[in-house]
Amino acid sequence: MDWDKLRIFHAVADAGSLTHAGDKLNLSQSAVSRQIRGLEESLNATLFHRHARGLILTEQGELLFDATAAMTRRLDTAFARIRDSEEEVFGELRVTTTTGFGTLWLSPRLPKLYERYPDLKVDLMLEERVLDLPMREADVAIRMKEPSQADLIRKKLMMVRMCLYATPDYLADHAAPRTLEEIKDHRLICQNTDSDQVGAGRSLVQHLMTQNIRSMLTVNNYYGVLQGVLQNLGIGVLPDYVTEDFPDLVQVLPDLTSADVPVFLAYPEELRQSQRVSAFKDFVQDEIISYRKRLRANSDS
Repeated sequence: MDWDKLRIFHAVADAGSLTHAGDKLNLSQSAVSRQIRGLEESLNATLFHRHARGLILTEQGELLFDATAAMTRRLDTAFARIRDSEEEVFGELRVTTTTGFGTLWLSPRLPKLYERYPDLKVDLMLEERVLDLPMREADVAIRMKEPSQADLIRKKLMMVRMCLYATPDYLADHAAPRTLEEIKDHRLICQNTDSDQVGAGRSLVQHLMTQNIRSMLTVNNYYGVLQGVLQNLGIGVLPDYVTEDFPDLVQVLPDLTSADVPVFLAYPEELRQSQRVSAFKDFVQDEIISYRKRLRANSDS
């Protein structure tokens, strides 16, 4: 296997141009073209369709590009692990979590992480899709259920519940519901039950919708739900951790909550010794411990 030809092929496929790939690799266009031609001859396959506006991968080229992309990710991970210092934390760390948790809980706390490790480069990927950690789509994941993928180290961080919240201004203008039946007189702000979300949150919303609610605002993530609540549009279904950063929110019908939702942190076994991963894991755990202490202090006061 000619690794140099594969490296050049990947650069060309990524750039879509021999010239741009050559500039990136510090090679002439003719040298890049020779390497691609040699690779195609060795594989007895055409890897690119050539046209005036650039290069497009053929079906065979797409297969090879998928393989070189996976190989590049694994090499980047290996290089990062090799560079990991026992005394310093630096380099890129790819973290994936849901949009709601990432925007409402994690992002507001990241300044503390950068204070500790100013040379860390966090790539925060917020999406409901579960990324494949063993395939190096991300380094660390924080998910609202226990990961099912093999070869992962996992740690339960905390339990979350979905509850009903409104602003004091909204409740001053609208009589707070005292029973489940009275929720139909208010606008409900929640995630659509067809959107990706934790099952406990979906079950709570489905239960509320049995009351024939007349007006609703549905959003595809909890950040959007929170914004609707803060604009006094109605009563929102939100995770209970939002109350720490938005202490003025009032819980409505406190006995009406979802089942507990576990929050897990996970990363691949091969990153067990990574200083970047260890630093992030310790930071999140410290923040969770502080969060729990504040909750206990508030409940005791």
